Amino acid sequence: MRVGDFAKDFSPFWSFQKGKRYPFLLSSRMKKLILLLFSLFTLMTTKTEPQEEPLKVAVIGLTHTHVHWILGREDRGDIEIVAVVEPNRDLAERYIKQHNMSIDLVYPSMDAMMKSITPEAVTAFGTIYDHLEVVEYFAPKGIHVMVEKPLAVSLDHAKKMEALAKKHNIHLLTNYETTWYASNTMAHEMTQSGDLGEIRKIVVHDGHPGPKEIGVNEEFLEWLIDPKWNGAGALTDFGCYGANLATWLLNGERPESVFAMTATNKPDIYPLVDDEATILLKYPKTQVIIQASWNWPVSRKDMEVYGVKGQGFADNGSTFRYQLGDNAKEITMTELSLEGPESDPFAYLNAVVKGKIKPLPNDLSALENNMIVMEILQAAMKSAKTGKAVKLD
Repeated sequence: MRVGDFAKDFSPFWSFQKGKRYPFLLSSRMKKLILLLFSLFTLMTTKTEPQEEPLKVAVIGLTHTHVHWILGREDRGDIEIVAVVEPNRDLAERYIKQHNMSIDLVYPSMDAMMKSITPEAVTAFGTIYDHLEVVEYFAPKGIHVMVEKPLAVSLDHAKKMEALAKKHNIHLLTNYETTWYASNTMAHEMTQSGDLGEIRKIVVHDGHPGPKEIGVNEEFLEWLIDPKWNGAGALTDFGCYGANLATWLLNGERPESVFAMTATNKPDIYPLVDDEATILLKYPKTQVIIQASWNWPVSRKDMEVYGVKGQGFADNGSTFRYQLGDNAKEITMTELSLEGPESDPFAYLNAVVKGKIKPLPNDLSALENNMIVMEILQAAMKSAKTGKAVKLD
């Protein structure tokens, strides 16, 4: 209670006369004394909630430009970047300067960092191939890991990472931009509530004009277009989004088969990987179409969900449209947003590590979901090479 509120609760000592308030029973000096004593009593008895310590996080690698997400994040008091590991000193100095951070945070290797500081969690922003090495290093130390999408460069790597995470009881999370789209959350709520009815088809579009065309930096482009470090091209870079969302919407169900077509329309720019991919997932009663591209004139990340009762469209991160029935009016919801830990990957990481949130197997960031994603991507790469559908065991 604020001191100023005290008088409101002290009504027995006040009376009214002709619409004016006059003191009654107590002198001015006595009232001041009572207020002072009450103020002291309040200060002595009020419990101050201890401020929670931020999660100590180390950033491992800077060659994935999504790293600006954490480096440029406003200080919300929930995480503290205690170290950055990057062997490329020039790259490290550029990014550290860009974000007004101390160069003293930078270490050339994971070993060098661990001699000085032990983080509670790490975020991996190097190549997708490097994800396994990060987990191999930190899991035995009991340090939690969040990697940028997709989980791994191959299903073989993913299985090794999964085994390490389970053996050493750490959280292994995967971060996707679309996880934090309020529009996708609305689509999920409408499917889980039954408003759209049983899902018959999901269509996911993710892509842009191409990494070189949109001007990604040299350090990112170098590995993004190399199948060793990225697994494939547009198929893995953007195909993983649709596989992740479909697994979430379908409650962890694995597809019966996967068929994929890929193309390299710009071999002069992307000679080693695909720049166009379409992935078809077959379920008992549902079809999923994933369109991933480095050829589109306009960048997009959107999704269509069709059920037997209605349809919903996540046009972007904050706009969702739905129509329940052929003759129903379409409803458009704009400026949607998420709140709390579910609105941001690093707030979510904090909440998971500190036990405030326990990820469900189907959740977008969960290991179980992303193991299915890796099964789908591996099958899609095989299908694209053979021209045949690949059945999942």
